[in-house]
Amino acid sequence: MRNRLNKRFTLPLFLLIIPNLLFGNESDTLTAHFIQEKIKIDGVLDEAAWSKAIHISDFTQREMEEGKPATEKTEIAILYTNNKLYIGVWAYDSEADKIKASQMNRDFSWGGDDNVEIILSPFNDNRNGYLFVTNPNGARADVLVSNEGEGFNKSWNGIWDVATSITEEGWFAEFEIPFSTLKFPKQSEHVWALNIERNIRHKREQVMWKGWSRQFDIEKISQAGKLDGLKNIQSKEKIELKPYITAGLEKTKGDPTSGIYNFGGDVNIDITPTLKLNLTANTDFGQVEDDQAQINLSRFSLYYSEKREFFLDGNNQFQMNVGGSNQLFYSRRIGNDSESEQDVPIIVGARIFGKQNRTNIGFLNIQTAAKDSVLTTNFSVLRISQDIWDQSTIGFIVTSKLQDGHQNLVYGADFNFATSSFLKNKNLEISGSVAQSMTSDSLNKDNTAYDLSLSFPNDWIELDLSMNDVQAKFNPEMGYIRRNNAKRFSAELQFNPRPKFLPFARNLEIKPIEIDYYFNSATNHLESINYEWRPLGIRFKSGEFIELNVQHNFDRLTESFDVLDTILIPVGDYWDNRMEVQFNTYSGRKVYASVEASSGEFYTGRRNQLETSLYWNANKHWNLSANWAKNYLYMPQGDAIATEISARVSYAYNPKLNGGLFGQWNSEDEQVLLNFRFNWIPKIGSDFYFIVNQELSTANNKIALLNTTVMAKFVWRFAI
Repeated sequence: MRNRLNKRFTLPLFLLIIPNLLFGNESDTLTAHFIQEKIKIDGVLDEAAWSKAIHISDFTQREMEEGKPATEKTEIAILYTNNKLYIGVWAYDSEADKIKASQMNRDFSWGGDDNVEIILSPFNDNRNGYLFVTNPNGARADVLVSNEGEGFNKSWNGIWDVATSITEEGWFAEFEIPFSTLKFPKQSEHVWALNIERNIRHKREQVMWKGWSRQFDIEKISQAGKLDGLKNIQSKEKIELKPYITAGLEKTKGDPTSGIYNFGGDVNIDITPTLKLNLTANTDFGQVEDDQAQINLSRFSLYYSEKREFFLDGNNQFQMNVGGSNQLFYSRRIGNDSESEQDVPIIVGARIFGKQNRTNIGFLNIQTAAKDSVLTTNFSVLRISQDIWDQSTIGFIVTSKLQDGHQNLVYGADFNFATSSFLKNKNLEISGSVAQSMTSDSLNKDNTAYDLSLSFPNDWIELDLSMNDVQAKFNPEMGYIRRNNAKRFSAELQFNPRPKFLPFARNLEIKPIEIDYYFNSATNHLESINYEWRPLGIRFKSGEFIELNVQHNFDRLTESFDVLDTILIPVGDYWDNRMEVQFNTYSGRKVYASVEASSGEFYTGRRNQLETSLYWNANKHWNLSANWAKNYLYMPQGDAIATEISARVSYAYNPKLNGGLFGQWNSEDEQVLLNFRFNWIPKIGSDFYFIVNQELSTANNKIALLNTTVMAKFVWRFAI
């Protein structure tokens, strides 16, 4: 097979000389080549069309030697038909036996593998785009990018495919991306933003086509090159149907075995080439993996990210923050009742999202069912933002939660000024937002939140300044607020020098200050101070990283709270001083690990914390990981230990057939949660899942089975 592949590559490489001589290879623009013949997606780029296309190969190092030519040759060419885009990748490697490719799963973690990342911005708006990633095994990952990387939705799953091959010359890839996966304006000719990044892990080398300065990541679309030559393209599929059926059994301790049967689905309609209508009925999330349970040692609520696919597509169109992690719309409020801690069925829902010219649009309306004490509820969101200038936006949001006799309304506005040419070539962002809540059974006083921030995120120096206020009665019932009745002032300054006198170091990290001051919004009395400084952090050229942090925390408690349900922290003022060390080995190795340890005061006592993670990529089929964390509390009421353990075994037969087992346990819940998940992708966009969930109690040093769920789910995609 290897000899056959070499012969098949010889003729196209010879023919590449002619177009490169005619059109050059140093342009900021790549011209796509129109074809009518069929391209077989097999990673063997032997069709004649590839030799006729214009190729680019002018890649420049971002790491390890910024600005120097790439040490290995990379070529990219793009073909298209009226309905599909094809991207060819020639990733040559003079040491092909050292190519690193350890994963094949969908949405794989590509940080340790050789890979190619391609970002496309059909709107060419210096803000938003689609990132497609593959490794030499043909694993697929994709990301919805918004605001040049501020929004980075890794859970989005587009309809596209890729295949790869490996020879002694390197590795090669063919992407097939239907235009229906992308949103683009309706016009006869298109110019899109395009950038490509390649990572050569055995050299720790990162090369990019354009925007290779360390000031910019690939998500910095304003620094990308251009893709032109696209004429008369169209989305072949205007309507997408995704019905599902679920069947299974559930056994809960003390109850008879019951059956599970459900059906429903989604309908996606392209209202315009850039606006999508998403309808859902009897929505089911049975295939979604459980959250990893966390032991909460603070007095504030924990945050869990969204995993449900229905809410992930177009998620960036609905977001607005009022400082830090405070979100006006948090989709997990829909279908998850926080008070009763149970899932609530979604009866029906509709969303419209996309972009019309320079206007970004997001509208959502969902009705959930009544369940036990939870009333049927209507959730609505309207989010509009307008692109202004080159990289900036201004917008507003309205959210509404409506129940029988109760309504919660939130409205707000925001702006974001961004530029990549401050002081000629530096990044600068200035943003602000303000919002107010109105609740039917509240006096609606002290119900405002605002945020104002400045960010200077650059390679050698990073500076962030912000101030925000969340008043006591600000209550976005569709949002997430970590801490209310709090006025916050924060500043962070970090230097990342690259000293030549330390040949083993890629760069240092020195952080003189990272500080958050919290004041009571009503009284302006100081409540908390979180201060951290990093005297030294080192990122080694070998890929390892180590840092030392010194932390000083002040907390004024006006109300007592419990830790681990056994330790009462009384009202009072507390100063805690802590030391922390973190160490990570290079994730491109077959076996790698991370360790975090800290020690210091904790309110009325002391806390020592140790967490370690171990990863073993046995081969491209098998990946294993384990995490162990322990907190040792030494308190006047008595000592306590909080333990968290989790492990994962993943097996991928190929990129479209994989399974895995995830298990976790913690000492607070005293439960083992096991999740087995098998996924087969018969065609891109359709899925078959087989899931087994088990809950076991370990209380009183006895193992008892609490709950078992066995179910299968089949989703089939039809396109019209």
